[in-house]
Amino acid sequence: MGSAHPATLRQQAAWSVASRGFSLYGEQVPRSPLALAALASVAVPGLDVYDVLRSPHSDADFDVVVVKDATGTRWIVRAPRRPAAGAALEAERGLLKALGRAHDTDLVSFDVPRPKGAASLSGSDDGRAIVYSEVPGAPLVLARLEAGPGLAANLGRALAEIHELPPTLVDDEGLPTYDAEQYRQRRLAELDAGIQTGKIPPRLADRWERQLENVSWWRFEPAVVHGDLGEHQIVTNRDAVAGIKDWMDARVADPADDLAWLVASAPEDILDTVMEAYRLRRRETPDSHLLDRARLASELALLRWLMYGVRTDNADVVADGEGMLADLEAMLFDDASED
Repeated sequence: MGSAHPATLRQQAAWSVASRGFSLYGEQVPRSPLALAALASVAVPGLDVYDVLRSPHSDADFDVVVVKDATGTRWIVRAPRRPAAGAALEAERGLLKALGRAHDTDLVSFDVPRPKGAASLSGSDDGRAIVYSEVPGAPLVLARLEAGPGLAANLGRALAEIHELPPTLVDDEGLPTYDAEQYRQRRLAELDAGIQTGKIPPRLADRWERQLENVSWWRFEPAVVHGDLGEHQIVTNRDAVAGIKDWMDARVADPADDLAWLVASAPEDILDTVMEAYRLRRRETPDSHLLDRARLASELALLRWLMYGVRTDNADVVADGEGMLADLEAMLFDDASED
């Protein structure tokens, strides 16, 4: 198996941000933690909030807090900050219920946050706040994984379980579904838009265009994908993946997307362990270009970060994106010239 190319922390962060594809339409005053806690009490009758913790995951689209009840149980409260985010939250709510049933019937080994109630947002067209039970455990720390049997192998099996889910699970919630050619064309359109900005190094643009036009790479079987996987979306309990959260970007598309963060960040021996367990769990015909597309997806995350800055007229993000693309070009081409 080929080695994963090295990645900066900025690239890993950009993958997580860019995969969401959200847009910023201006700052809004966030709802206070106490206001969200009050919504939790409305959404879940009998919930007695004992403590309120600001979650680090609030962003331009959602206000999020973690609350504790009198028993110490933790609950997640998420409120949309714009109508489009509210619609995404409702779609995820339906999907989480289906994934919860999949866990309860042993279709998947990992759990997901369980929606327990909803409360309308007064004086707002943004939708409803949703309250979830939290999956207990700790976030995955990729740097602590060890090759061989254990958490790395369990991670590979969990990823395979996602990709073995029936596509109707996603389609029934109105989430996007693509065949292989549609997805290739979607990637090409993203690249074309980036090239038009004049901000992509020509050697990178040529590399990505060749890979996207190599149709032999794109003969994959579409699968259910999480769409925004990274360390912070995976909850662990000792040597097992206990839960996977943040499913708003789920779709039926290229399974390589869920491996992009690993090929960008994992040491080769860890990636080998994950992929061995993954392949043993999958039932599909072996996909010889799965990791090729995953590496491409990890690189294109930098393009998507740049384009996020272009769309939102954020000069700092644009400059950061251009810097990351220049670093990637140097890593890919200057290193190759030294070999």
